[in-house]
Amino acid sequence: MEEDKMAATSRDKCQYTSCYCEENVWKVCELIRKEKSFPLEEFFVIFISNDNKKVPLWEQKSAQGQQPVIWDYHVVLLHVCPRSEAFLYDLDSVLPFPCTLKMYARHALRTDHCLLPEYHRKLRVVPADYFLLNFASDRSHMKEEDGSWKMPPPPYPPIHTADSSMNLQLFISMEPSVGWGHVYTLDHFLCHFLKEPRV
Repeated sequence: MEEDKMAATSRDKCQYTSCYCEENVWKVCELIRKEKSFPLEEFFVIFISNDNKKVPLWEQKSAQGQQPVIWDYHVVLLHVCPRSEAFLYDLDSVLPFPCTLKMYARHALRTDHCLLPEYHRKLRVVPADYFLLNFASDRSHMKEEDGSWKMPPPPYPPIHTADSSMNLQLFISMEPSVGWGHVYTLDHFLCHFLKEPRV
């Protein structure tokens, strides 16, 4: 399969913790950098969200039947390889890992044109090396007011940088003037990376 030939890593090699998609992707980036099967410069971390923190995605493991899951945000990894079409890694999806971006767009992202405006998706695209260097999370967003966990955290220590212990909000924000990377509407993202406006 083309997916197998272009896979930078396999699902069973990846660290996974449910509801910690940003850290799962950080760990995938770290693994790709270590294994050196492809240049890390070909990879981009994609934060999917909007101002309402309500973004539907289909083909998710936690879905009920054929219904979409409404995330406040979701994080996936995009491989833009000059030798082939783009591939996408989503550890929360039932689609192949990886699958082509075209397949993911058709089955998981679909289109905003049939959704109410409050569900329209935006995507922050951050180079993977920038993400590894700058991302930090103390996991405080996953704690209840009484300090208990909403979902059990990953077994490894929180990810931090020399400058920050928590900047997740800068990556989730779809305000172009803050954070790292470039913010796209869904149509503009597909037009840029698929060379076609809709799938």
